[in-house]
Amino acid sequence: MSSTLRVVGPVSTDDLPEYPFTLDDRLDSHYFMAWERRRWLNSEMRLRGTPECRALFFDLINISYDQAPIGTLPDDQDLLAKMLMVDPAHFRQICRLEFGPLHKWVHVRCGAEIRLMHPMVVRSLQDALARREDNRAKNEAANAAKRLQRLRITVAGYHKDLAANDAAVRWIDEWLISEGCEYRTSSWIERGIQRWMDHSFSLAGKGPAGRR
Repeated sequence: MSSTLRVVGPVSTDDLPEYPFTLDDRLDSHYFMAWERRRWLNSEMRLRGTPECRALFFDLINISYDQAPIGTLPDDQDLLAKMLMVDPAHFRQICRLEFGPLHKWVHVRCGAEIRLMHPMVVRSLQDALARREDNRAKNEAANAAKRLQRLRITVAGYHKDLAANDAAVRWIDEWLISEGCEYRTSSWIERGIQRWMDHSFSLAGKGPAGRR
């Protein structure tokens, strides 16, 4: 049986695609969504749908961003009508139209649950999540660079030559992180420097010149 929304009655779960996002995928900090304006202006839904159906279609897309999993809708037209604040009987009727409010929304499996998804929404979410991961990686890299610079300045107060040693500064930084140091006080920095010295002497002892 087809999974398109114009089908009336039970939907077979055989061969339904698995939704690509889970309950753990969230965009809670995003208060906007990307909208492909030109794609929408030239879409069949806009050109052939009634003004009412177009408005409800757009509302459902916005609603889906706050659902779980993100970007889906419940497979319950009465519940959707309640979310849209429209008469359920009227909503069921216009959903039978070729360009109704659920145009191109299809059934998918979300774990054990059957819900609705729209390919345009999925594409938009994939782009948004990819941008979020890129921004997170850039922020982490920038924070790490600032942290290393602060550590280098602090270490220079104890040992200028050591502060110029990139490998030493990075090793001390990693040691402080591994030790769970949240506040890099002078005592922590001194311990880090001493651990690096011990580490250096240990490596030197394993080299050809240090073998007995």
